[in-house]
Amino acid sequence: MSIRNWVLALSAASMLAMPAIDSAQADDSIYVPLFTYRTGPFAGSGTQIANGMHDYLTMLNERDGGIGGVKLVVEECETGYDTKKGLECYEAVKPKKPVMVNPWSTGITLPLIPKAAVDKIPVLSMAYGLSASAKGDIFPWIFNPPATYWDGFTQILKYIAEQEGGGIEKLQGKKIGYIYLDASFGREPLPLIEQLSKELDFEAKLYPVAAADMQNQSSQWLSVRRDRPDYMILYGWGALNSTAVKEAVKTNYPMDKFISIWWPSEDDAKGGGDGAKGFKTLNWHAVGADFPLIADIQKYVVDAGKSQVSDKSKVGQVLYNRGVYNSMLIAEAIRTAQQITGNKVVTGEDVRRGLESLNVDEARLKEMGLEGFTGPVKLTCADHNGHFSTFVQSWNGEAYEKVSDYITPMNDKVGPLLDADAKAYAEKNAPWPTRSEACDAS
Repeated sequence: MSIRNWVLALSAASMLAMPAIDSAQADDSIYVPLFTYRTGPFAGSGTQIANGMHDYLTMLNERDGGIGGVKLVVEECETGYDTKKGLECYEAVKPKKPVMVNPWSTGITLPLIPKAAVDKIPVLSMAYGLSASAKGDIFPWIFNPPATYWDGFTQILKYIAEQEGGGIEKLQGKKIGYIYLDASFGREPLPLIEQLSKELDFEAKLYPVAAADMQNQSSQWLSVRRDRPDYMILYGWGALNSTAVKEAVKTNYPMDKFISIWWPSEDDAKGGGDGAKGFKTLNWHAVGADFPLIADIQKYVVDAGKSQVSDKSKVGQVLYNRGVYNSMLIAEAIRTAQQITGNKVVTGEDVRRGLESLNVDEARLKEMGLEGFTGPVKLTCADHNGHFSTFVQSWNGEAYEKVSDYITPMNDKVGPLLDADAKAYAEKNAPWPTRSEACDAS
């Protein structure tokens, strides 16, 4: 069944009941639904993300009265990281005219891609989802800054090559293991891995982990012990991450050679005990609460009892701050849309224009109270991702600390592959809608 037919079938299913927003409130507010998962096997990761997202937007309401004088209506819909529930959430929020949808699952994002242009609701899949959707000419309603999963994999490869004392030629002859969630998320980089292993002459060893087996990876790590890969790369989520760290420690795999994409939390690393020291992940923003904006979140939201944070020490941790970053993108896209259109109450179509004109520079980050928190973000109608640099952070037993300079992706490798993948996607799902307006990325 094609993605489009699958979406239509699921759309006919019963919709998830959610609180109604009265028309008067909707007329003078901006509706921002958040797809979250505070329950289920991925709740440990999802809850921290949800708290960061919700608290940032709540802070804007409490401190500023919203954005541009317009209150935000922030409403969560529980997906349990389940695609069917996520699509039910989408059908439930669609009549309320959301300005943006945040699926927070690659599995939920993929079937929303063909719906976005029809429903005129932009989809923000921040650093997840379909990597090829970075191509704004083909996917004008999908945005995935600041880096794709394909970018991240090449950034890890460049870091590995640097540890070996040189450029990417140092990957030649290496054996690199890839342990991943055997679902849309973990499978997303597989075409890139296959291509790069041939081009760069390294051997890729794949270790898929089914969602039902996230806490039972003994067979995968027995294979790792047998195969003896030079480096291991992790693309996991939820309990898969913490279990992988524990199994790596148990297997005596060298932790300084175990590197993850940007999702493991502090709790994931702590689960491995002292043996987890040296475990590494990618990141693109700071860890910690020592920023004026996060101080405002604590003042106006957390300390005021308007947050669902149960442990205040989580504020400033990596996934909480990831949620803050996500909502910063939401808020700045709305603000930019207001500036472009002159409208205070903006629509999804307006916010799509805001995303395509997003330009959060150093001056704006300082103005927001996020100086030093992350790098600038600029998107265009042609580039919905930015392919920005990330850095490597290492677990020291108590916290993550930055241990590398910023690493650019292999744009010369990733770019042509993304072009080809985006074109193939459009052809496979023909007739694929084209942009309704010209794109001048200059």
